[in-house]
Amino acid sequence: MQDTPAFGGKSDAATLHGTPSQVNRYRIEALAKGLDVLRLFDDATPSLTMHDVADRTGMPVPTAFRVVSTLEEKGFLERQPNGVIRPGLALVSLGSVALRSSSIVQLSENSLRRLAASTGETVNLGVLVGAQVLYLARYENADMVKANIQVGTTLPAAYTSIGKLLLAYMTPAQRSRVLSGQVFSSSAGPNAVATRDELEARLATIRVDGYAVQDEELAHGTRSIAVPIYSGEKMPIAAINVAAGTTRQAMETLRGPILEALQRTAADISKRMGAT
Repeated sequence: MQDTPAFGGKSDAATLHGTPSQVNRYRIEALAKGLDVLRLFDDATPSLTMHDVADRTGMPVPTAFRVVSTLEEKGFLERQPNGVIRPGLALVSLGSVALRSSSIVQLSENSLRRLAASTGETVNLGVLVGAQVLYLARYENADMVKANIQVGTTLPAAYTSIGKLLLAYMTPAQRSRVLSGQVFSSSAGPNAVATRDELEARLATIRVDGYAVQDEELAHGTRSIAVPIYSGEKMPIAAINVAAGTTRQAMETLRGPILEALQRTAADISKRMGAT
């Protein structure tokens, strides 16, 4: 079989500017298979089994196994003890780079800076990635109880105000898929939920209130309050919160003037995002 011509000749120029079928002569099939697998995961599909991967890509199971194993080795996928496959930290990190430059970060920057300045507290913007909150923006008050959080950090959604709020607005089926492998940790804060039933009860309250609070659920000495950000969809695309130390802000203050300021900021960002 004749090899593809080397770059630099007339054939290359014709191929690079030619039809899609000509360009596809340079396709790397193994890479294409790996990208097909990564594209299977989204907010509605945070985890899959190996047979799911094979069925949805049309690959034979042995081929799917090799592709997943390679992506797992490089950190783009993680395989749980029960065999469930989830996006890995390398994939989340790549996503965070794209998200930091996305429109929501750009359009919300000034509003979030003003909110941080007016409240004197730390303000965060986050989205849900599987069962984790991915922090896209953070404007930190120097006096706050320090948490090891920065842009690109992920934390368990079940213990954060942003995470609980976004979980609450999911359909039950979506939430079941997202939380299918949830393990409730004993190392979380003293008020953290310990079971799925406890979490569901708190999510029900959030749906009624329209906001979510975190009161020493993530860690000792921290609390926060979060509200949703919308674009043109019925479900929130993100959420913002105000976080403070328990010695700085009482829950009554968070639910009072700080919540009002937070809601005004969320409305402003949502309007910029195209929400009506």
